[in-house]
Amino acid sequence: MPSYKPPLWPVSVKAVVFDSDGRVLLLENERGEWELPGGRLEIADQDTGEAADAAPETAVEREVLEETGWQVKADALIEDGVWIYEPIPGRRVLIVTYGCTALNPYREPVASTEHKRVGLHPIADVPGLVMPDGYKKSILIWNGRA
Repeated sequence: MPSYKPPLWPVSVKAVVFDSDGRVLLLENERGEWELPGGRLEIADQDTGEAADAAPETAVEREVLEETGWQVKADALIEDGVWIYEPIPGRRVLIVTYGCTALNPYREPVASTEHKRVGLHPIADVPGLVMPDGYKKSILIWNGRA
């Protein structure tokens, strides 16, 4: 009898964060889509000495810093901000979205080599951007929390 092997899902933690003018921080990926900054949780690497992320919140804070140069504080999971995304057919990723506060909201963000460019977008532009609906929903929910 074959042994059961459960499916493994990549998990990506994402950040919704605004600058001092209320614009949302986004990155353009290689598919020409805008996306929220963030990425995978790191596991410990004994070869390099890299420590594992202590929590999803620390992972999202680290990822935003690496991808944009912005320091953020993860505030809370966004309601309805956990969803499944299929960026290419057959590849599914569990997206976990946090609302974050920029600790340096006046600083100009800089895109890392992982993305084509960085952008700060007014909320009114979000519905018309090429980006997954789950990201749009998370942005609008976090913007409307006040």
